[in-house]
Amino acid sequence: MPGRPVPSRRTVLRSAALTPVAGLGLAACSPGDDGAAPARPSAPVDLGTDGEVAKGATKLYRDANVVVSRAGDGSLKAFSTVCTHAGCPIKKLRGTKLVCPCHGSEFDARTGEVLHAPATVPLIELPVEVKQGRIVASPGT
Repeated sequence: MPGRPVPSRRTVLRSAALTPVAGLGLAACSPGDDGAAPARPSAPVDLGTDGEVAKGATKLYRDANVVVSRAGDGSLKAFSTVCTHAGCPIKKLRGTKLVCPCHGSEFDARTGEVLHAPATVPLIELPVEVKQGRIVASPGT
């Protein structure tokens, strides 16, 4: 093909080596095959027995994308564990810190507040109550 430079062997090999790496980077930024995880449950979610979250404790319900904490006075708080930065579901709880796998945002599981960027918006608080001995989180508004 006249007028068009032929890439060197080194250029071709470099491009081939970087293509899978770029794909992994894009996959890490994606919360899943079907887009961002829903930030709120679509209906009330039965999370388990009331005794599963002791006073002063925090529990992550990975399948429901919800974290629940119980204060020293026995009151419950629940938050969506869908990162407010890019919609990735957070599946890691270290003590009372939620860590997003996509970009490293961190949140306080007891308050929903951002502890580490890139997220700048707190987690969505969900209404939570005990019904017939079961912890139930609702979508709220």
